[in-house]
Amino acid sequence: MLTRLKAKSERKLAKQICKVVLDHFEKQYSKELGDAWNTVRDVLISPACWQYAVLLNRFNYSFELEKNLHLKGYHTLSHGSLPYHPKSMQCYLSRTPDRMPSERHQIGNLKKYYLLNAASLLPVLALELRDGEKVLDLCAAPGGKSVALLQCADPGYLHCNEYDGLRFRWLKQTLESFIPQPLVDVIKVSELDGRDLGDAQPGTFDKVLVDAPCSNDRSWLFSSDSQKAACRISQRRNLPVLQIELLRSAIKALRPGGLLVYSTCTLSKAENQDVISEILNSYSNIIPVDIKEMGRTCSRDFTFAPTGQECGLLVIPDKGKPWGPMYIAKLKKS
Repeated sequence: MLTRLKAKSERKLAKQICKVVLDHFEKQYSKELGDAWNTVRDVLISPACWQYAVLLNRFNYSFELEKNLHLKGYHTLSHGSLPYHPKSMQCYLSRTPDRMPSERHQIGNLKKYYLLNAASLLPVLALELRDGEKVLDLCAAPGGKSVALLQCADPGYLHCNEYDGLRFRWLKQTLESFIPQPLVDVIKVSELDGRDLGDAQPGTFDKVLVDAPCSNDRSWLFSSDSQKAACRISQRRNLPVLQIELLRSAIKALRPGGLLVYSTCTLSKAENQDVISEILNSYSNIIPVDIKEMGRTCSRDFTFAPTGQECGLLVIPDKGKPWGPMYIAKLKKS
C-alpha cells in the first residue's frame, strides 16, 4: 500500500515538471556543470527531498522552539567557523527533509521563525553588516534577506526596495511579521526602479545587497503553463542586461570603501560569473573580494561548484545538502 502511494506521489510530481524548461536546462547545465548536473537535476526535480532551514527571529525568541529543534536533530548553520557569523543570527538545518509548518501573518504579533533555503543566508553573511551602518537591499522582496540582515545587527538605516507592486506588498507584510516597531522606524520601504536608485542616492550606503531578478531554476522547473515557460526561456537572454544595470546603480549608491554583494538563485553562468566579469572589466574602482574561505568553512552544509572566480561562490543542490542554487559574489568600491 505504502509503495503504491509513494509511486502515485512520484507520478504526480513528475507530471508537474515542465518538460520545456527541463530540456532547456539539460542542454545548458550539462555543459556548464558537467557530471555534477546529473545530481543537481535529481534534487531539483524531487521536491520531496527539498528542505527548509529555520531562521529564528531574535525579536520574538522562543526557548521552547529552539529546544524542540534540537530534539528533532536540527543543527545550527556553521556556527563559529565563519569569519563573520553574529551569535544573534540563529539558523537551524535538518539532515532529513523535515518540514516545519509556516506561521500565519497576524497583525500585532511577531513570528518566531522564517523558513528559507539555507543558501539564502550566505549573501547576508558575506555582507558583514555592523551596527549603525547604512544598508540598501535593492531587490528586497519577499523580504527573507532583509529579515536575516536584521538578525545580524541593528543598522543605522535600512532601505528595502522592490519594484514589482505585488512583491512590494509581500515585502511590507514580511517586515511587519518579523520586525518590532522601534526598528521599523529606521527602515525605509520603497517601490522604485532599482536602476534609478543610484542616481537618486549616490554614495549613500556602507553596504548594498543586490539579490537580482533571475531565472529562478526551482520555480521555473514547475511552471504549469508550458507556453509561458517557453516565453520565459526566450526572454532569459535579456536578464543579464537588467542585472548589470542594477549593479551599476548599486555601485553609484555605494560609498567609497563600501561593500557590495550580488546574488541570484540560478545556476546560469550568463547571469552569474559573466555579469560579475562584465562589472569588473568596466570599473577600475571595483575590486573583487576573495570569499573562498566562506566556501571552505561552509562545506559541511553546502556543496559548491567551481566558478573560476575568487570573489564568487555557487551553491549547487546535492543529495543530503539540497540547498541552492545560489550564486554569491562580493565586491568592494575603492
